[in-house]
Amino acid sequence: MAVPVALVVLPLGLLFLLSGLIVNLVQATFFVTVRPFSKSMYRRINRVVAELLWIELIWLVDWWAGVKVELYADSKTFKLMGVFMVNFTGKEHALVICNHRSDIDWLVGWILAQRSGCLGSALAVMKKSSKFLPVIGWSMWFTEYLFLERSWAKDENTLKCGLERLKDFPRPFWLALFVEGTRFTPEKLLAAQEYAASQDLPIPRNVLIPRTKVSFSLWPFTIAGRIFPSCFLLFAMLFLHGFVSAVKIMRPFVPAVYDVTVAIPSDQPSPTMLRILKGQSSVVHVHVKRHQLADLPGTDEGVSQWCKDIFVAKAYIIRPGFFWQDAFLDKYKSEDSFGVEQMKIGRPVKSLLVVSFWICLLSYAAFRFFKWTELLSTWKGVALTATGLLLVTVVMHIFVRFSQSERSASAKAARNRAKKD
Repeated sequence: MAVPVALVVLPLGLLFLLSGLIVNLVQATFFVTVRPFSKSMYRRINRVVAELLWIELIWLVDWWAGVKVELYADSKTFKLMGVFMVNFTGKEHALVICNHRSDIDWLVGWILAQRSGCLGSALAVMKKSSKFLPVIGWSMWFTEYLFLERSWAKDENTLKCGLERLKDFPRPFWLALFVEGTRFTPEKLLAAQEYAASQDLPIPRNVLIPRTKVSFSLWPFTIAGRIFPSCFLLFAMLFLHGFVSAVKIMRPFVPAVYDVTVAIPSDQPSPTMLRILKGQSSVVHVHVKRHQLADLPGTDEGVSQWCKDIFVAKAYIIRPGFFWQDAFLDKYKSEDSFGVEQMKIGRPVKSLLVVSFWICLLSYAAFRFFKWTELLSTWKGVALTATGLLLVTVVMHIFVRFSQSERSASAKAARNRAKKD
């Protein structure tokens, strides 16, 4: 990070980490004292507590960087999503599938969940290492996110038990699944195209698509093409199997699947966590289509094919048997529009009020702490304070790197493969 960026990250990092540790402590307290006696009560409390932390990230997007998230959907989908309902509790449980286009797709999902009153009960299936991230990973663990090792032999029971636990969830929740299994990058697309060409298979242009053979891996987006190179094909197979398992287990108590497509207008820069921390704005377009879960096929093979067809429906053949063009996204690229009505989701002041509360609380606490300890009156105290600030900067740097798609293992593998070729 450059020095100016570090100067921005430091105060924001202090705000997020200190408030997050308080939230983690409160979550741990209720986990020990309430959950053993009433899981439902714990979930209701944790939903509110977790939102006090996660809404800070919503504030970063809405108010700090001024990123505009524009929602496109039909009126029925919009109504059932429960956006801006009076009681802000959402309308229904939902599985959310989405294309993994940018570094902050998950954050875009959180924004939609917050507008629908489901932020505190937004769930996802994530890789196991995520739960070790300070503050945010710990908060996700208390909120019952599912963490997988991307090995079906190890994850099958974890996924099954985790999904079955949601049967009695007391509030509407969204469970997000990225069935592509990995974030879209030019390197991954190039590797997928090269592999598809070598196998005389349809070539993807704008997105990746998982194979439909059941073998396993998985939160709230869309794809087209058919092949992953070996470095991330397994991830896609795992995530697709996760979707099939989720549909089988959750069909009795989850009424809908939200098919979400994220796209960036051609005249806008792709938003990243680093750009957001710098306060740099952008525009993100999101299309949502609701599918009745009861209408999905009744067999595993049928559900797997349905998922593939959802993404292939965005494509049409340019040269029979060889080239697929991602029609839905290509049409978007040419028009910068999804061709349906834009729904107003606004920019609620709730996140601004919560962040203001944390700033006042932490500023007062810091003032009292330094006055009581007289920490800054000695060189040793100054050194300890400087060390703490440096640690905060390092942790935030780790967060930013963790969010970057080009830092992922599959992206590195794709680059290495391209260099060898």
